[in-house]
Amino acid sequence: ERQKFESVRLAGHADERGSTIFNLSLGEERAEAVRNYLVDLGASRDVFSIVSYGEEQPLSRGMGEENWAQNRRVEFIVQ
Repeated sequence: ERQKFESVRLAGHADERGSTIFNLSLGEERAEAVRNYLVDLGASRDVFSIVSYGEEQPLSRGMGEENWAQNRRVEFIVQ
């Protein structure tokens, strides 16, 4: 049986390279791309909200591509 939920917040993130403004914009673009993909699959657009944290909440604080790749992400927050 499928579980129903009220809403999903898509939180976009970026790695530390780039300015704060650029990374906030990039995180938002990532979250919008995920929302658009899910809507294309049949999900209701109204379910999703978007927030961008840019580089403010890294998963990995190290340097190098392996660490940066972990920080370029979209997280789903089911509410």
